Amino acid sequence: MEKLREQYEKEVIPAMMKKFNYKSIMEVPKLDKIVINVGLGDIKDNPKSLENAMNDLSIITGQKPIVTKARKSIAAFKLREGVNVGCKVTLRSGKMYDFAYKLFNVAMPRIRDFRGISANSFDGRGNFSMGVKEQLIFPEIEYDKVDKLRGMDIIFVTTAKTDEEGRELLKLLGMPFKN
Repeated sequence: MEKLREQYEKEVIPAMMKKFNYKSIMEVPKLDKIVINVGLGDIKDNPKSLENAMNDLSIITGQKPIVTKARKSIAAFKLREGVNVGCKVTLRSGKMYDFAYKLFNVAMPRIRDFRGISANSFDGRGNFSMGVKEQLIFPEIEYDKVDKLRGMDIIFVTTAKTDEEGRELLKLLGMPFKN
């Protein structure tokens, strides 16, 4: 599954150097990490939902997730500081490229009425974030064993300095952006 890393070295670097007139290979932006976050709003009603979400996330990513806790109390959401509110995984190097390849080439084509991803979710520094409505788009998740559909936020952190560089990097890696 090292396909995406090889593609980066053989195709992405030369294309980026040509388009942005970099003088050195070290200037070419690269994918730094991918963070997958699952927020759980129903954790008060169903304490087992955290365990199920962590299980799904570990099956999808191949890495054990960490529990995220509330940083401060918010009365409107009936939330106290230090209470578990979700889980997240940070992927780097090999697992990061494997997950990105699987997301672009296997999971996204399984989304119903999929026409591409909007390229408007860049943060101004070349990082891209997107949301997925359900975990069933990943082939490892079995439909019968899912207790509840959960969405997840996926953040692609790059070393790009501008959104244009980040967009080009992700497009060359295979991200299916809308035209």
